[in-house]
Amino acid sequence: MIKIIEGTIDQQEVIQTVSSKKSGALVTFDGTVRDNARGKQVLYLHYEAFPEMAIKEMEKIYDEAMQQWPLEGIAIVHRIGRMEIGDSSVFIAVSSAHRIDAFKACQFTIDTLKTTVPIWKKEHYENGDVWIEGYNQ
Repeated sequence: MIKIIEGTIDQQEVIQTVSSKKSGALVTFDGTVRDNARGKQVLYLHYEAFPEMAIKEMEKIYDEAMQQWPLEGIAIVHRIGRMEIGDSSVFIAVSSAHRIDAFKACQFTIDTLKTTVPIWKKEHYENGDVWIEGYNQ
């Protein structure tokens, strides 16, 4: 499961796509919208993407992780559009026989996604808004 969506991420659905009887570990990452950044009060976020390009880059991350670690599965879902404080903007699930592989692959996935996938974040404050350069913050 590799998706760019508008609307709420169904975390249980994402987890089910990677669950396996062969797995002894399931690691997830839930990137949520926080209420502050760079010393300012954040009201909400807005994400934009080129979905076709973003999916291709996410597939590259998937392929690299599957080659680098012995995984049972990996799923990546990122939202676009307006997100309120506390909403999940990105959810990743990784399953493997052993926890260390799942942890390493999950961290690799989110770190690489934030630096290579064409998704842009705009933070909205009471006194204006700003596009965040290098979404990895």
